[in-house]
Amino acid sequence: MSELPATIHILDRPYRMKINADDEQYLREAGALIDSEAKGYAKMYAYNDRQDLLAMVALSQITRLLKLQHQLQFRDTRLEERLTDINQLLDRVDKA
Repeated sequence: MSELPATIHILDRPYRMKINADDEQYLREAGALIDSEAKGYAKMYAYNDRQDLLAMVALSQITRLLKLQHQLQFRDTRLEERLTDINQLLDRVDKA
């Protein structure tokens, strides 16, 4: 996998890094999302420094991630239950 240099701007500060070429789009989208959300918090709330804004963004994004993980786990459990039910029905048909 090839690496390439990239600069991501968050709160008007450049972050230079080498990234995997396959991840470039996601990294740029993530940087834009962080920047946008942090600037939104800056307009809505009083803050002491940019670290406060970034902490709020981190908390918000991790909360969303945890919700999605919980939803996926629930769906996986439901899917597994339904597949078990289907297998049991198929076993009954095979035995009949």
